[in-house]
Amino acid sequence: MFVFDITLTNPYFWLGFCGIIFWYLNLIPIGMKKYIKYILLFVCLLGVDTTWAQSSRSPIEDMVNAVENAHVTDMVKYFDSYVNITINNLPAIYSRNQAEIVMRDFFEKNPPKTFDVTDNGSPDNNSKFIIAILTTSTGIKYNTYILMKMKDGAFMLQQMSINKQL
Repeated sequence: MFVFDITLTNPYFWLGFCGIIFWYLNLIPIGMKKYIKYILLFVCLLGVDTTWAQSSRSPIEDMVNAVENAHVTDMVKYFDSYVNITINNLPAIYSRNQAEIVMRDFFEKNPPKTFDVTDNGSPDNNSKFIIAILTTSTGIKYNTYILMKMKDGAFMLQQMSINKQL
């Protein structure tokens, strides 16, 4: 599934934006063009550089950021073909598309306020995990466990567990 991402954190947005700006520079008189071109080049390169730097986070950091901000689209790029998701002690195995719907529904009903990582690690080179407490905007706290495993050279989300604290 292709998702067209028009955000300021997408480096391709900045490249397209800069291309359009430089095309429009042809309409500006030559005397002014020189100074404006250098200023815009600096701004565009700064935008592209910072967005690529942001996108160089590890998959675990991306998942933490995605859960903390309820960005399901950012989570989906790490979903495996099938994902084991447990919500309030009800486990189920979902296809990638179903898992996206389940997570969107969960975050619509439980908007995150904080996501505090209490433990993380890598028991071996092929897996990484996060244990965290997700606090919603209503004050409900969920114990959260995320497991990512290496598959075809990339870390993919294999298991996610979100259980309300008693």
